Amino acid sequence: MQRRRFLTNSLKTLGAGAAGIAAAPFVSTASAQETITWDMVTSWPKNFPALGTGANEFAQRVEALSHGRMRIRVHGAGELVPALEVFDAVAAGTAEMGHSASYYWRGKVAAAQFFTAVPFGMNTTETNAWIYYGGGQALWDEIYAKHNLKPFAVGNTGAQMAGWFKKEINSLADMQGLKLRLPGLAGEAMNRIGVTTVNMPGSEIFTSMQTGVLDAADWVGPYNDLAFGLHQVADYYYTSAWNEPSAILEGTVNLDAWNALPDDLKAVVTEAARASNLAMISEFTYRNAQALETLVDEHGVQLRTFPEDVMVALFDASEEVIQEQVANDPDSAKAYASYQAFQTLVRPFSDAGEFEYLRARAAVGA
Repeated sequence: MQRRRFLTNSLKTLGAGAAGIAAAPFVSTASAQETITWDMVTSWPKNFPALGTGANEFAQRVEALSHGRMRIRVHGAGELVPALEVFDAVAAGTAEMGHSASYYWRGKVAAAQFFTAVPFGMNTTETNAWIYYGGGQALWDEIYAKHNLKPFAVGNTGAQMAGWFKKEINSLADMQGLKLRLPGLAGEAMNRIGVTTVNMPGSEIFTSMQTGVLDAADWVGPYNDLAFGLHQVADYYYTSAWNEPSAILEGTVNLDAWNALPDDLKAVVTEAARASNLAMISEFTYRNAQALETLVDEHGVQLRTFPEDVMVALFDASEEVIQEQVANDPDSAKAYASYQAFQTLVRPFSDAGEFEYLRARAAVGA
């Protein structure tokens, strides 16, 4: 009878779903066992939509699935460490876990950029397939282990927007001399076509645009961009998602803390990460649609796509940047070889499936 009651309660907990995680009942499987408590530092403002709340929901899933044996305290950017020091803090053990984006660490681990976004690279479905089935996770583990870290995909924004611009871009000449917030490989490609790029936390973008420190900025997409009020400092919103056709949000775990976990709690963290990855993608799809409508219909934002000469220049520059990095960094060469091989494998089906369907849907006006 006691075993039946435990299984019933466990199934109720696991079936609570993302919306009911906070209220899910916790069942103590071994009251004498010590509760493991971790700190998670993030690159996002506390409770920031989707990114910050996604970290919160991951922590809630871990607590629910472990029946209260493991708890994670989530800290917003600047609470324990600055937004762009998450990698170092977790590697050093200042916190057991972090939530951020790997391309912020390109100055420390060049290959890390391939585990957030690759310009003109794979979409979200293809990227997840590479991570889970194409060897991407094993490569990520290998590269990060050198820095005392265990990585996970703990969310994805889906295809991001190309950014906010104070002036309309009608040709490649209009890009010259612009100051743009854009991290990662895409930022380096922008530098090659005459744009000056900088990396800064999202919390600094609005003020930098307002004061003229920046002429343009990439952040995420309509949902997060609306939350930051970026429509108040720029009129033109570019949709050419060349820069981040998919963007993984990474969870990093201090490798010593990870190795100290019992196997069942390692499984809990792993499955909570998978669930959080799917949940964030789904939330962004829903909320971006709502926010884009608000930006265009209520705030008069002008949607634009980059002209052809800009896109051609960005593609050529992206190829140049990637090849230079691959030639100078063995880990980057290994990561990109795997990434590129998987993209080559899945693209024919993506083109024959999703792309042809979307093209057909648009053609018939459905």
